[in-house]
Amino acid sequence: MDQKAKILDIAMNLNRIGNWSADGYKSKRKRIIQFLDQTTQYIQSINSANFSNPFKKTFSIFLEKYKELEKEGRNGPKDELYFAEMMMTWGNILTHRSSLIRD
Repeated sequence: MDQKAKILDIAMNLNRIGNWSADGYKSKRKRIIQFLDQTTQYIQSINSANFSNPFKKTFSIFLEKYKELEKEGRNGPKDELYFAEMMMTWGNILTHRSSLIRD
């Protein structure tokens, strides 16, 4: 799987997690954690050293924010709708910015 496809898979997972959280975190917690695990594995498999500068900067900011979001997603968000919005926002950002990736 190429880097761009991995980024798009991460983005899709973030959007799914966001949607499930918006529908009710507690009832979807098990699935959210499953997708957080998968997303973290995707992130760890990416070699961001080869990313071009515009996307590299975006991905670096995302990685910092994802650490916080992942922790919150595992522990239960303080505000489910805000958490959902942040996950979907990052999913959308990565989707749009993935066009900057040159494999």
